[in-house]
Amino acid sequence: MEPRAPHVSFLDRYHGDAFQPLYTADVTVTGGVAAHARASGIARSSDGELDVALRLPMALGGPGGGTNPEQLFAAGFAACFHGALTLLAERSSIAIPDAAVKARVTFGRDPVDGQFTLVADVRIALPGVARPLAEELVRCTERLCPYAKMARQGIDCTVALEP
Repeated sequence: MEPRAPHVSFLDRYHGDAFQPLYTADVTVTGGVAAHARASGIARSSDGELDVALRLPMALGGPGGGTNPEQLFAAGFAACFHGALTLLAERSSIAIPDAAVKARVTFGRDPVDGQFTLVADVRIALPGVARPLAEELVRCTERLCPYAKMARQGIDCTVALEP
């Protein structure tokens, strides 16, 4: 099947009383030979579409040679934002064929608790679109994109030990 963008009707508002699931990604990470996911892990999705080696990047003292959680998060953020941007542009009949979204996710120390945190920097290129229109489109996309909403508002999250 040829890839195609979702129809602009995907933007229609939902008016239910509870969260309505549309898709669930199911990924399991194991530790690999070092028994440590960041150093030698494997990330596999239940449908088999994702199967990647995780490696500690050289910047953190590792050998590199695989992806890492920050790259995966940055890819997801950029892809989701680009998709939302494209749908909004299509709904407004704005051509953005050369749109690009770059997400930089930085892993670092958190001065609040002394542990770790992530910082995201998302940059959007909209060549050929007048600046005021591009700014409005980006603002609207930021309110729509679930990754941008999560970064701004947080996310419902449950962490539990399997029975």
